[in-house]
Amino acid sequence: MKNRLEELRKAHGLRQEELADALEVSRQTIGSLENGRYNPSILLAFKIARYFGLTIEDIFIYEEDQT
Repeated sequence: MKNRLEELRKAHGLRQEELADALEVSRQTIGSLENGRYNPSILLAFKIARYFGLTIEDIFIYEEDQT
C-alpha cells in the first residue's frame, strides 16, 4: 500500500519525531510507514487522517493486484 505520509509531513514542516510524538508512536513507525515497510492499524490510520484533517483515502492508496 502506498501513502502520502512523507509528503504531508514535510508540507507541514514536521520532523518524523514531531509527528511520532503527536500520534503517540515511535519515530521508527513513521519511518517504516513512509518507506512502505509497514501498514498501519485502522486506529493509527484514523489518527493520521484526523491529524492532517484528511480522509484515510486521501493519505493511503490501496492498489489491487491486476492479476
